[in-house]
Amino acid sequence: MSNRIRTASHAAARCTQAQCILVLQGGGALGAYQGGVYEVLASVHRAPDWVAGVSIGAINASIIAGNAPELRLQRLREFWERVSAPMPTGLDAVLRGDLRSAFNEFSAARGMLFGVPGFFAPRIPGADWHPRGTLGAISHYDTTPLAATLERLVDFDRINDGPMRLSVGAVNVRTGNYEYFDSASRRLDARHVIASGALPPGFPPVEIDGEHYWDGGLVSNTPLQYVLDQPARQRRMIFQVDLFSALGRVPRTMGEVAMREKDIRFSSRTRLNTDHAVSSRRLADAARRLLDKLPPRLKDDPDVREIQASLDAHHGSGIEIVHLIYRSKHYETQSKDYEFSRRSMIEHWDAGIADMRRTLDDPAWRALEPDASGMRVFDVPDADATVSEEDRA
Repeated sequence: MSNRIRTASHAAARCTQAQCILVLQGGGALGAYQGGVYEVLASVHRAPDWVAGVSIGAINASIIAGNAPELRLQRLREFWERVSAPMPTGLDAVLRGDLRSAFNEFSAARGMLFGVPGFFAPRIPGADWHPRGTLGAISHYDTTPLAATLERLVDFDRINDGPMRLSVGAVNVRTGNYEYFDSASRRLDARHVIASGALPPGFPPVEIDGEHYWDGGLVSNTPLQYVLDQPARQRRMIFQVDLFSALGRVPRTMGEVAMREKDIRFSSRTRLNTDHAVSSRRLADAARRLLDKLPPRLKDDPDVREIQASLDAHHGSGIEIVHLIYRSKHYETQSKDYEFSRRSMIEHWDAGIADMRRTLDDPAWRALEPDASGMRVFDVPDADATVSEEDRA
């Protein structure tokens, strides 16, 4: 049996023994990376049981949950090919180093000026065109094209009636509170997905049941904490796919300052979430042991019953978190999350494939054992050591 087949068999066994959850961070054009991760995951496991996302992660998640297994990868590729612009013939061969950075900036500027097909279109400027209080007065772009794209690529009846759970995060504009739209508790449609990615001031808020919602990334760009907070009886295998890295070097230029600030702001303290989860589970284990030592006369105390009920909600639900993070290329700039060229889309997708394969092939992941809290956390090795000389040029 080949190494690749053994790896796939091992990963499939790990997934099928647990509830498989795919958690997708926001990050605009970088979201193609998540498509590559899903492509590999789908090849070793029948499907995630639950997908949760914010912003572009919510769009990818809705496409996965809203299609039959044999169509999911096709629909994801269709979306990313729709929103990415092909490169002029012959230009691809000469773009290296500073020229590539300049092309990416040009591509991003083109998207800002003319919009992205199937995603958003610029509004006509001028106060007379957009009276105070209208969507045109509080946003630069119209996301009607995205609504049409989602209606074509996503079967929301399947999301609402099917076996795969979908959760997308957004922020209530009026209250500032985070809210998750979850197919486990309500029926979802395109509005909920668009609301999750309605980043101001570019995109307008989305009205749902009398309230208006903006991009969930304003509060937290990852739905990991929401997933961890949900009651579970079954062991969970969580693939957390981030598009911004919290780690990075000290900037040397103002351009690098802008990119580093964006990485820090949208990385959403993922490591803090996992560290907090480990700490909470250890505390819960200690509380469970303490309750076992209580004398019988205290077992029916209301406070004891409340603590016991909270502990029982997660009893026996071990957690394994596999953390994948997109690592920016040296030629990418602060516009990387709104640079929708076809070449960048393919590079992001391929990076997701490579990182996911490297994770599944890594002996450290296959040998990982839970700690005292019943948790495993594994970070995919940094691919920087394998970057080719051509990429560094």
